[in-house]
Parts: sequence; C-alpha cells; structure tokens
Amino acid sequence: MSLGCPKALVDSERIITRLRAEGYELSPDYAGADVVVVNTCGFLNSAKEESLEAIGEAMAENGRVVVTGCLGAEKDLILAAHPGVLAVTGPHQYEAVVAAVHRAAPPLHDPFLDLVPPEGLHLTPRHYAYLKISEGCNNRCSFCIIPQLRGRLASRPVAHVLAEAERLTKAGVKELLVISQDTSAYGLDIGYAEGIWKGRPLQARFLDLCQSLASLGAWVRLHYVYPYPHVDGVLPLMAERKILPYLDIPFQHASPKVLKAMRRPAHQERTLERLLRWRELCPDLAIRSTFIVGFPGETEADFELLLGWLAEAKLTRVGCFKYEPVEGAAANALPAPVPEDVKEDRWHRFMAAQQEVSRALLAAKVGCAIDVIVDEVREDGAVGRSQWDAPEIDGSVFLARGPDLKPGDIVRARVTHADAYDLWASVGEYVQSAPRA
Repeated sequence: MSLGCPKALVDSERIITRLRAEGYELSPDYAGADVVVVNTCGFLNSAKEESLEAIGEAMAENGRVVVTGCLGAEKDLILAAHPGVLAVTGPHQYEAVVAAVHRAAPPLHDPFLDLVPPEGLHLTPRHYAYLKISEGCNNRCSFCIIPQLRGRLASRPVAHVLAEAERLTKAGVKELLVISQDTSAYGLDIGYAEGIWKGRPLQARFLDLCQSLASLGAWVRLHYVYPYPHVDGVLPLMAERKILPYLDIPFQHASPKVLKAMRRPAHQERTLERLLRWRELCPDLAIRSTFIVGFPGETEADFELLLGWLAEAKLTRVGCFKYEPVEGAAANALPAPVPEDVKEDRWHRFMAAQQEVSRALLAAKVGCAIDVIVDEVREDGAVGRSQWDAPEIDGSVFLARGPDLKPGDIVRARVTHADAYDLWASVGEYVQSAPRA
C-alpha cells in the first residue's frame, strides 16, 4: 500500500522490485498476503491521519503490518496508535523494510538459483546440528570474560530460531543441540517478545521454545542451562519423551565459599534437592556438568566437600578443568592461588571419583533396550550415541555388526556391556531411518 507523493511511489517500486526478485508475489487483497507493507506520508497533518487510518485498516484486515515512509520517522506516534505493527522504518530504508519482510515471511528456497541450501552450510555431520538461540551473557562469573568478548545477553527472535530449526529438520537433521551462553535465560533481554510461528503467537520463553522444538520430530538436546526455577517446567517434556532427558548444567563447584568467589549461585544443598525432584519426574534424566578445581582460595576442605557432593549428586557425565587465569578476568586478583601440583593432584582425584560414579550408572544399563543414533559406520559395526550422550563430549555406544546401518539412523539396541564411559550393544530394530544420500 503506497501513500503520498511520487517520490514515495518510487520507494515502493524499489521495495517491491527487490522482494519480487527474491521470489515474493504481490497479493491483490489482504486475505492472500503473508505481510502488508504500508508506505506512509507524513508531510501534512491530514496525510498523517490518512496514513494512520491505512495502517489501522491493514491491521484490522491482516494483522501483520510493516510500516515505512515519511511517517515512519515518528515511530512513537505510530506505535501509540498501532502497537501491534511488526516493524517501523523511515523513508528510503529499503534494506530495513526487506529485512522486516524476511522476518515476517521468510523467503522460500529456490533450488535452481540459490547456491546455499535453505538450512545453510554446516561443519557437523548431516544428521545433527547446533541451534544457537542467543549470544552474550548477563552473568558475571569471576573466572570468565565472555560478557567482555560477546556482550550482554542478546536473544534471537523466537520465530527466527524455530524457522531455522524447521529448515534443519526438513533437510534431514535428526538431532538439534540447543546452545547459547545461558540457554535458560532465553528471551529475558527482549522482554519475552512475541513472535509468530505457524500462524500463531509465541513468546520468546525457554519453555515455549522447548515445546515448539519438540513438535519438529527431532531429538532436542539442551546445553548450557542454569538451574533457574522455571527450568522445572521442562522436565515433564522429558518424561513424555518430547525432548531428550538430558540437561547440561555447568555447576563449576560445590563449596559455598568457592562458589561465592566465582560469583556463582551457592546453594549446593538446595541443588541436590532439586536434582532429586527432577529425577522423580524423569527417572532416567541425564545431568552433564563441568567443574573447576584449583580455583584461587580453594582449600583441601573445599575440595573434599566437592568430592562428597559429587558422590551424592551422581551426575551422568562430568568434565573437569584445572583453573587457569584468563587475561581480563576478575578472579586473577583473588588471593591464595593454588599451586600447580595441587591442582594436578585434585584433578586426578576428582576424575577418579567421578569415574566410579559413571561406571555404576552405566553398569545399570546392561540388559536394557535403548535408542541409539548412529554417528559412524565401520566394517565391524557402528558407533553411535544414546539419548544421554552429546557428540564429542560424552560417551559412545558401540554397535555390533547388524543391519545395513548409515549415519543418522536411530535404532533400538540392547546393551550388552559397559565400562566407565561407553556402552556396547546389539541392534534390534530401526526407530527412524536416515534419508539416503
């Protein structure tokens, strides 16, 4: 819809030329449009009124409206009258208008013209992909400089995230690994802004995102989750097998004194109670975590407390790092640095303690039937992962030679053997077969 002078008409022509070149079609009426662009005039008060009326008509008849043109310079006026518009841009801002249309109605892939597939180019195997939902972080951990490097939390619009996830699954991705610096804080910075996905409104909230991802039919694995209270809401989805029973939570330590120095939440007893409640809701929940030993000021008593907490928590997968100073980190100024030989000793003791926990947990899987996603096929069988294992950082499931397997197949297998880190199993039947290349 173009209002105002011939100069505005030329702007409209440029916008529709660009959109038409990208494969968009013009609709003769509101009902057939995925989005309505209103190019406004703001020269006279009467022109402003006409533009506001046109925006109101488009909102009433369609509801998905992008506003541009001269009146767009008075964004507050437009939003006061029509707060539901998708975007407001000023005159001559062709790129901003096109970007707003892309957000509202992403362009379709043309296999004859596009050099890049709709799911983009990926360095992971075809059957799994990482889905980044935000950048940056609002936490101020004393050992970390991520906020200095990547800035504060910046969540992606929920419609963008889900559109990418849908493109990936349509391209054959069987496992989505949700990542960010703080996954459970998703949407906080944008006020949980509402987006439109599959024709319905959806807020940019952690639980809403998980529920929507669950509808895509792929394995959904959650990484870098902080145990905020609202995370409890995702456990029923895991119990119902809508998303994987797997939470990657970086606890870092258990000693209240060390956690305070790290500027981390220091409620290790409440965390244990929380883990107990989660396992009551989802008995086969896997918790993966990372820890730091040798942090400045860590005493032997602090470390012994950590070992005791680890034995009680019975985490499924655990990584451990020896503390290293990072240039620019606040922890560098802390007193009582731990000697390198003490760090090394504590690291070995920590890993030995967790190895026994892991060995017992995996031994309990022997004889059980589990789902396995195949990562690699070899002459003597295949290597895959269970629902409790993320690629590259967790364990593997070694499958005995069986049916004609290929990467991306999801099979039902019975566990025959276990060690401290990996499982061995025999294939029973296909759950999902990967598409042939």
